[in-house]
Order: sequence, then C-alpha cells, then structure tokens
Amino acid sequence: MMKEALLYEKSENKKVHCFLCAHQCRIAEGKFGFCGVRQNIEGLLYTHAYGKVITAHVDPIEKKPLYHFLPGSTSFSIATIGCNFCCSFCQNWEISQASFKDGSIGGKEFSPQEIVKTALENGCKSISYTYTEPTIFFEYAYETAKLAKGVGLYNNFVTNGYMTLECLTMIKPYLDAANVDLKFFRDEPYRKICKGSLEPVLNSIRTMKKLGIWVEVTTLVVPGENDSESELTGIAEFIAGVDKNIPWHISRFHPDYQLSSLEPTPESTLKKAMDLGKRSGLNYVYAGNVWGFGNDTYCHNCKKMLIKREAFNVEENKIRQGRCLHCDTLIPGVF
Repeated sequence: MMKEALLYEKSENKKVHCFLCAHQCRIAEGKFGFCGVRQNIEGLLYTHAYGKVITAHVDPIEKKPLYHFLPGSTSFSIATIGCNFCCSFCQNWEISQASFKDGSIGGKEFSPQEIVKTALENGCKSISYTYTEPTIFFEYAYETAKLAKGVGLYNNFVTNGYMTLECLTMIKPYLDAANVDLKFFRDEPYRKICKGSLEPVLNSIRTMKKLGIWVEVTTLVVPGENDSESELTGIAEFIAGVDKNIPWHISRFHPDYQLSSLEPTPESTLKKAMDLGKRSGLNYVYAGNVWGFGNDTYCHNCKKMLIKREAFNVEENKIRQGRCLHCDTLIPGVF
C-alpha cells in the first residue's frame, strides 16, 4: 500500500525535498530517497512502507531496552523493512537493509487499527516501533500511535535518532518514550560506517528531552570501533550533560553482518564502560546482551535495589507510584 508522505515539499522539475530525516534528501522524479522506502512519483513523495509489517512480536519492554518505562510490562513490537543508516554491525540487517527500490514486497498488510487491536488483545501496555528505524515508516507509526493513544496505550520508538525537529514535533503528542542508539562520539565513523553524521543524533536526544519524551540511550560497544576510554567517556559525559537521570545501556556486540569476523565484546569492556558512565555522573547505567551483572535498578539516593531482573523478566519491583519504597525518593521514568 502506497501513501503520500508527510514532511516534504515540492520543488522545481518535479523534484521533492524530504525533511523527515536528517539526510534531507532531494529526490528526482521516479527516484527513491536514501532509505529506499520513499519514492518521488510524478512530483509527489510516497511511502511504500505504510501498512506493510515485516515482523511483529509481543516483547518484554526490557528487550527494547527500556528499563524506566513501564517495567515488567509487554509491548507489541512492529517494523517495516528499510533504514536510513547502513551500519556494518547491524543486528537486524536482513530487514533493515532490505529496500523497496530493489523490488521487495515489504511484508504483509497490517493496518494501524489491526495493530492496536492486537496489542490490546495481548494485554500489552504499549506499542514499540522497533527492529528497523521507525523514522522511515513514520506515517505508519504516526497514525498507529494516534489510535493507540486514544485507547490508553503508550508508544515508544527504538531509533537511531537521525530525524528532524519537524519529525519530532509532529510525533511528540503521541510518543511517550524513545531509546536512542548513540553509536559513536565522533563524526568520522558515523559518516564512514553508518552513512550519517553525529550532530543530528545529539540534537534528537536534546530535543526529545525538551519535549518531555522519556529518553534512554543505548551504545552497542564494538571492539576496535567505539570501545576506547575517550569515546565511551565522551558519550557518558554528553548524556549526563543533557540529564544525569537518562539511563545508559551499554550493549554487548555479537559478530554479525559485515563484522562477523570480530570477537564479542569482552565483559571487562562493558564493566569498564559502566564505571566510566557512573564516574561521569550518570545515575543509571546498565549492561545489555549479557546476564549476571548490570541489569538491576538501584535507587540513586539510598543505593538499594529497586528492580531485580533475570534476563528480560522483572523478578522484583520496589517502585510504587514512581517512588523508592526504601527512602521515598522520586525515581525518574514512567512507572
């Protein structure tokens, strides 16, 4: 199902300027944008991703990962094909790097109404737009999120953050939370590895915070790419400078896609990054894709355990009405 896109403008010679994501593509008639999803057809911009789900699952919200957003709940998670990055270490590359311009049918028809109905039937508290980049199926996510909000469901994006202010302003009334993937703290690897740039991602994190969207940040730590002390410290200090209560998830890399020859991230590197995060002033630092440490939530005031997790399951939760049961401190998040 094709649908006319949002957030674009027409220009001369049937060209269009898409300003949904930070690529700001100027697309000639008949051509696709960088994402391989949005196409200029006779001077109008259309999205091929609308209503075409490539994957849908009921997930623990902790899998996103979101640890301070409705912990212990389930979220109905959806994705279409496509992405506006080309990361060599993508963990979902089979669907994120697929493209409508290459002739993919893009998945099965699944309307926004059906998504919301399925989420409710499965007892989910939220809908997650995830697995691939939700920005590139924005129209689909936007209409689904509006319907979801109307029946009491929450909405969250799991995103690379490569979006425009106009995009965030439009989705803001319906978007409750986002986990933003901050991959590097240098522009050069963003350009070389992701085919993007750093500053728009930083701006998205700042803007989400200002708009009142609950924000958590994930960094996939890839050996030899972004695991230096200076890079990890830079990321941690940036997050703390926006808000020291933003949770930082330091995720373990598993060899995949174009980096299958690398070794998994050593646990010692994750522990070093956690320590750097805490030394940089962050109150909540977690380890991801690894079990046995770094998954529990502790009160930033009294330091006592609040949420005990086993894998993606919440075993104990000592937060009531958003407050620590031990010392009554307000815990940042959506509870």
